[in-house]
This record gives sequence, structure tokens and C-alpha cells, in this order.
Amino acid sequence: MRTMSQQLKPIAAVTGSLALAATLTACGGSSTASDEKTVTVYSADGLKGEKNDGWYDKVFADFEKRTGIEVELVEGGSGEMVQRAVREKNNTQADVIVTLPPFIQQADSKGLLQSYAPKGSEQVSGADKADDGTWTSVVNNYFGFIHNKKELPQAPRTWEELLGPTYKNKLQYSTPGVAGDGTAVVIKAMHDFGGQEPAMEYLKKLQANNVGPSSSTSKLAPKVDKGEILVANGDVQMNYAQSKSMPNLAIWFPAKDGGKPTTFALPYAAGLVNKAPHSENGKKLLDFMLGEQAQRQVSEIGGGFPARQDVKATDANAIELAKLMEGVEVFEPDWDDIDKNLKAYIDAWKSATGS
Repeated sequence: MRTMSQQLKPIAAVTGSLALAATLTACGGSSTASDEKTVTVYSADGLKGEKNDGWYDKVFADFEKRTGIEVELVEGGSGEMVQRAVREKNNTQADVIVTLPPFIQQADSKGLLQSYAPKGSEQVSGADKADDGTWTSVVNNYFGFIHNKKELPQAPRTWEELLGPTYKNKLQYSTPGVAGDGTAVVIKAMHDFGGQEPAMEYLKKLQANNVGPSSSTSKLAPKVDKGEILVANGDVQMNYAQSKSMPNLAIWFPAKDGGKPTTFALPYAAGLVNKAPHSENGKKLLDFMLGEQAQRQVSEIGGGFPARQDVKATDANAIELAKLMEGVEVFEPDWDDIDKNLKAYIDAWKSATGS
């Protein structure tokens, strides 16, 4: 597996097999994309390990060993990955997109995805996949926050606590509209505060303590672990996996004052890119990611929950993850509404925070 920074242009970042797509063979014929032993994945960050020990690292290595197909991984914020694919629509580079909601719905609405139901997707809950087969969850996950448990042994309980002087320049959340987890901050605030207007009023106040924008949520965890900031947003899968190498991280779920802590499902959802240069390889990778072996490794290695309902997560990691969710109310966002009104919500956030 090769990993490329999303800022790099594909022609400069990808060497070897991808570059061969534009060259002539020694026999005078052309090397077609379907002949290449490669597949390119544009993905929200969080599934690759800090030390090459994450779910992607294991699954992609096993996939290459099984098929001989090398995975080229480009990581970034969910919104960034979709925007990049949109820019490349006339010269498609990605074969598979993996993003968090609502950006997988956005990718679908922009015509970036083609219908394909991977093997094993029949075991995925109807709420976790598109009716027309354009995307399917591969790792289930939930929104959350993290805090530095050494500097801040007791996690904040409420949103309102974060407005206090303790968190002045010690709090940061990733940018809504760019990062999936950052967009989730707006979605959860709108739910907890009872609508767009009160949520924006709160986020306007919170801005006084916010360090500033971040296009990537995964980059916030090291800052929390080192004590540079005390609190940041994230998600259960990514942060649980990061905590194995960042001992000061702890996950928590904010509540509105007087209410219960809440969260919502924020799965990594994968779709086959429309006009993908290596479409058949993309299908094989999606099948592999939803295979029983890969799904059993989701909690064991990746720190998330299997997307397939028939694959039970019973290892120690899964048990600990389940404990994290005890007493937390899980609500279901209206993703169709969010996809339809996402720009308006992000514009409202920008107006409220001056971002």
C-alpha cells in the first residue's frame, strides 16, 4: 500500500503502475487501465494507523497479497476528498471513495458514484447503505470528543463547560464543510440545542476559545495527547485506535446542560467511483473490505464496529468500545435533509463564527 498526501497532484505523487496508463507498450499497443494491478482509494483519514498498524494497513496488505493488486491511498478530510474527485471528474483518478456522512451522500448527488453492491453488503443494515447500491458502510463508527486525561482528568460533561476560561486557546475542532468530523460538530450542536439558530448562537460563543481551523481531524489527537490543547472533536474508531500510541487520549460525549450525552452513527462509507479507471479492481477491493475476515478485524485492529451485522465483534477491543457507549443516547440525523441543506448550514456556521 502506498499513501499519498492529498495536496500532491496525482501525476507527481503516483509513480510506477499508475503512470503506465498513459504510456505505450514496447509492442506499439497501449497499456489499458484494466490491465494495471492497482486501485486508487480517496479516503477520509482515520483508518490508517499512526505506525502502519491500522485497519487499512492490514486489509490493504492482505488484499495485495491475495490479488496482486496494489492499493494507492490518498487521505484527507471527507469534504476535501469529494471536492478533489469533483475537480477530476473529466479525468477520473480515484476508483473508490471512502468518506463520512454527509459527504458520501454529497458524492452520490454529484454523480461521482456508480451502483455496485459488494459481496457481503446484504448483511449491512439498510440505514448504513444506499438503496440504489451507490455506497455501503465498511466500518461503523460514532461521533465523539477527546480530552487530555493527564492534564484534564475529569472530562467536561456539557457543551456549556467548554465556554469557560479553562479552555481558552485549549480547544479546537476540525473545519465544518471540509472535515467529516468537523461537519458532525454542527450536526450534533443543532440536535442538542434544538435547531440551527440556537446551535449557531452557541458556536459563536465557543469561537472565543477555539484555536482555529483544521482541515484534518486526525491531526488534532497528537495535539491533545501532548497537552497543546485539552479538548478536540473526533470519532470513536479513530480516537480509540490512536489511543493505543497516545496514552493521554480519552473519549467523551458532550451533553447540553440538563440533558444526556448524545452521539450519532458516523460510518466510513465506501462507493465505486463513476468512470473509475480501474473499476474491476475497485469492485474486488470493496468485496474484500466487506469480507468476513476484514470485518472481524475492524474492532480487533481498527478500533471500530463491523458494518456487517452477522460479524460479531467479541474481542477485548469491542467490549471496551461497547462500554464507552453506555449511557450515551444515539440519535439518527436526517441525512437527506443534511445533504440538501449542507451549504446553508455551513454558511450559517461561517457567519456565526467569522470563519
